Amino acid sequence: MLADEVVDCHVLVIGSGGAGVRAAIEASQYGETVLISKTIIGKGGCTTMAEGGYNAVLREQDSCVLHFEDTLKGGAFLNDPELVHILVKEAPMRMDDLITWGAVFDFTKNDEIAQRPFGGQRFPRTCYAGDRTGHEMMITLVERLDSSDVISLQEFTILDLLKEGELVIGALALDEKGNLILLKADSTILATGGTTKVYDISTNSSSGTGDGFAIGYRAGAELIDMEMIQFHPTGAVFPYDARGRLVTEAVRGEGGILLNSLGERFMKQYDPKQLELSTRDVVSRAIATEIQAGRGTKNGGVYLDVTHLSAEQIETRLPVMLEQFLKFGVDIRNQPMEVAPTAHHIMGGLRITSECRTTIPGLFACGEVAGGVHGANRLGGNALADTQVFGKRAGEFAGKSEKRIKKVDYDQISRKLEDLETLMKGIVNPAEIRKKLQLAMWKGAGIFRNASDLTLTLETISNLSLAQLKADSARNLAECCTIQNMCMTSSLICRSALIRTESRGAHVRVDIPQTIDARQSPFHHTFMSSSRKGIEEIRSPA
Repeated sequence: MLADEVVDCHVLVIGSGGAGVRAAIEASQYGETVLISKTIIGKGGCTTMAEGGYNAVLREQDSCVLHFEDTLKGGAFLNDPELVHILVKEAPMRMDDLITWGAVFDFTKNDEIAQRPFGGQRFPRTCYAGDRTGHEMMITLVERLDSSDVISLQEFTILDLLKEGELVIGALALDEKGNLILLKADSTILATGGTTKVYDISTNSSSGTGDGFAIGYRAGAELIDMEMIQFHPTGAVFPYDARGRLVTEAVRGEGGILLNSLGERFMKQYDPKQLELSTRDVVSRAIATEIQAGRGTKNGGVYLDVTHLSAEQIETRLPVMLEQFLKFGVDIRNQPMEVAPTAHHIMGGLRITSECRTTIPGLFACGEVAGGVHGANRLGGNALADTQVFGKRAGEFAGKSEKRIKKVDYDQISRKLEDLETLMKGIVNPAEIRKKLQLAMWKGAGIFRNASDLTLTLETISNLSLAQLKADSARNLAECCTIQNMCMTSSLICRSALIRTESRGAHVRVDIPQTIDARQSPFHHTFMSSSRKGIEEIRSPA
């Protein structure tokens, strides 16, 4: 036997954020389910870090039609309408699940779940638990997971998906000691989260390295809209080690205003109607433009001011932000914060159906690793809802899949072992490659893009990918494999950005003159797999 250990199950869930845990809970109703995570379950990933809230239609004055329209408009009409319809329809039901399972959200005096306004939405539909919403959700989900029959494997690194012909039948993994684990499954769910850790300044945890995109791509899955990277408008700019740390949209939802170094409320120039509650792509570009024009702060940001709010409102509605900035030496009750855009979320990912099936049989995807829900720009509050709606769906439909005899291709395992042995003989420190990659992506594939910078960045990535990475020990193999995934995912981002010759949502090509808006665009998804690449064109009615 080539593997050190073999695990056989009905459903294998890869990833332990909000989507992965919700998928595992659901799948466990249909058969033996294994949840495997590169981190400690409930501690890693982005869901537990999410502060702002969860969008759901809960009031008579609001409607699923409004939420649907806001999401499509916010996504620059690149979203898959069917997926958006499912999101807005099922988000309230999944919120009911969380409340039933014990999640503690803020409530109004009328015993209704409290909701706050978020950017790009015509109704305050964002449910919240102070400014620690994702943390509250993860506590609830992990408690529910612990009461289920799910088998949890923590601090394991997925190397590749196992295939029998075109069918995915599980995955190969390394445990924390570098032992090779063979995981066989009737259905496999990728819920590996995002990838903005490929950028120098990012809100993501250390696990946001894009493994799922690279793993899916190598297995033959098709990915869409990988160029669509959301830069959150407000990340901390100091101290240096805190650069990019998320300053939640809830700050603006509670009434925070943006000011440049001249004291001007500059959003009046960029979106006089919605101001600070414009969509994230608009606010990010506005802040970046102010900084480039020399109207930024000495630390390279702009001011986000809540000093006009009462101390009680700040202390009760924004307790995490208050605590975070107090550690930075800033009391936001009487001093403005300094913020700048930071890489935050990817809207693209594996192409999925309404049942979360990817383009290769046996493989499902949900959460940030899946594309199509958010189009070219995600509305704040839709991501947490996405994890629960499509996590539940992925778990259900993967769980309902038939049981099968799984024939393992041991040549695939042999090839992977050879790759690992090569890493043990390498010469380059993977940390060195990581930093060079992050700097190249920030410089050449950031908020404002052009063909020459993207091409140069792609060449840099190609050269970095050729580095003979060295694992000092078996325990370091996972780090080397992660760097390889980061390089591949970065390449997918840049290649897709070159294919989309228009500005759309979060993707801005400054080298291409544009006179039409997103609704009139002749383009739809970019697509990329190991067998084809391109961009879908929208055909006008005859």
